Amino acid sequence: KIANQRKDFLHKLSRRIVDENQVIVVETLKSSNIMKNRRLAKSVGDVSWYEFVRQLEYKSNFYGRTLIKADPWYASTQICSTCGAKGEKKTVDVREWTCTHCGAHHDRDINASLNLLMLAD
Repeated sequence: KIANQRKDFLHKLSRRIVDENQVIVVETLKSSNIMKNRRLAKSVGDVSWYEFVRQLEYKSNFYGRTLIKADPWYASTQICSTCGAKGEKKTVDVREWTCTHCGAHHDRDINASLNLLMLAD
């Protein structure tokens, strides 16, 4: 039952994303590396990231949308979305940071999403 609920949710969410957007950008994360972190393993395993991206890919192709997969080595959380300067590598527990070049203060996830959005241009 839970597996069917998960599949249903992934189908509905991927369809909604494809319906609402012309261009979709996703990070191609190495989930096997993330699964090594015992604090993140259950959460990453539960969301079926690979299956979600697979569904986005085939639905994007079917409906004529553009799906961009960011390179796994693209430092979306390290690059300042304001000035473009690449800062030092940050550990997972660093949720907010300030750019040493322009002084802009960033939330890690919002900054990464803005950098990924720039890939779509």
